[in-house]
Amino acid sequence: MQIIDYPQIGEKLYSAVLPNGLEIRVVPKKDFATYYAAFATNYGGAHRRFSVDGRELDTPAGVAHFLEHKMFDMPNGDNALTVLTENGADPNAFTSSGMTCYYFQCTDKFEENLRMLLHFVSTPWFTEETVKKEQGIIGQEIRMGEDNPGIAIYYNLLELLYEHHPIRDRVAGTVESISEITAQTLYDCHKVFYAPSNMVLCVEGDVEPEDIVRIASEELSEELAPVPKANFGEAESLLPVSNLRRVQMEVSAPQFLIGAKLPSSRGGVESMRERITATLALRMLCGSSSTFYTRLYAEGLLNPSFDYEVDLSADTVTVILGGESKNPDKVLEEFNKEVKRIVAEGFDPGLFMRSKRASHGARLRGLEDFENVCVSLASGVFEGYCALDSFDILEAVELEDCRLFVQNNLSPERLAMSVIEPRK
Repeated sequence: MQIIDYPQIGEKLYSAVLPNGLEIRVVPKKDFATYYAAFATNYGGAHRRFSVDGRELDTPAGVAHFLEHKMFDMPNGDNALTVLTENGADPNAFTSSGMTCYYFQCTDKFEENLRMLLHFVSTPWFTEETVKKEQGIIGQEIRMGEDNPGIAIYYNLLELLYEHHPIRDRVAGTVESISEITAQTLYDCHKVFYAPSNMVLCVEGDVEPEDIVRIASEELSEELAPVPKANFGEAESLLPVSNLRRVQMEVSAPQFLIGAKLPSSRGGVESMRERITATLALRMLCGSSSTFYTRLYAEGLLNPSFDYEVDLSADTVTVILGGESKNPDKVLEEFNKEVKRIVAEGFDPGLFMRSKRASHGARLRGLEDFENVCVSLASGVFEGYCALDSFDILEAVELEDCRLFVQNNLSPERLAMSVIEPRK
């Protein structure tokens, strides 16, 4: 196995690639009681159109999420969630636009639980009857989401920003789209996307890295399958489709999200550098200690619900910031003024150094969270970088890099705003 030492953060990363193409990442934690394992596939809600073996395939919205729900059913009639829970583990799964991840945490019987995780994720079992039943369950989940202001405002923003990229569609799909899913659809997508060559296994705990390689080799197929190539459609303009959408829902106060799409992810270390630069620039521009936030907070235009993020998923990079405000239009106006000021004057060097230290500290605290480490490592494998390299990359970001990010990406014409107002 390849070993990378990170003395500045006190971590060692063991990496390996099995003959079947599976990527393995292990962070040993000697004398720790907790174990965490994440088994992820480079397959999310946006991977609807893809090619494999020269064939072009197009699937309904929601298949990746539907497949995640059904993977816990086992051919012998057991449910993997129940089996793992009875074995002392805390298991779950999630599907995002860019990946699906199955994971568990435990303090005992780690090898037994790991074998179960690898076994059920690699063993599809679907029938038309169980698929039809699940369509009703997920359909109800979708309808409940339509009444959720947080979900509505987020996807309204993505529809403002993206013209045709499937990231604008809900990961769960629609009631109509999931009605097209059959057992054969699930078998086909599992065969293509759940091949070890398209997956990664990340483990953290008091383990021997070689044991993880041995267990994975014993539990998974030896076949090296071709890696599917996603088709996200033609390149998007950097300008939004539209700049504003307002809807009314049952909320007590207006909510808003402001967003901008950045150039498509180039993958590799450069993608991580762009994300770190963007996050650092946003911390200085509108973070909790920024001039913008403290002034608008004092004026009653913002409250602690305000936050920001840089989302890198399915070949897209999206900047999103927002929260509650009695006057979202005024917030956007003041944000544009602050962007204009920063472009002209640049960031304060003292603020830059404080923000760098704060970001470094936040990343150090994140190392205490095994889930954060394993999921970040998995995402990094799919994007072509190592998440633990973020400390060195953060250190290399310069003041002017942050000003140029603001100048190049946050001008008024690049922004869109999604607003939900109380129903009149």
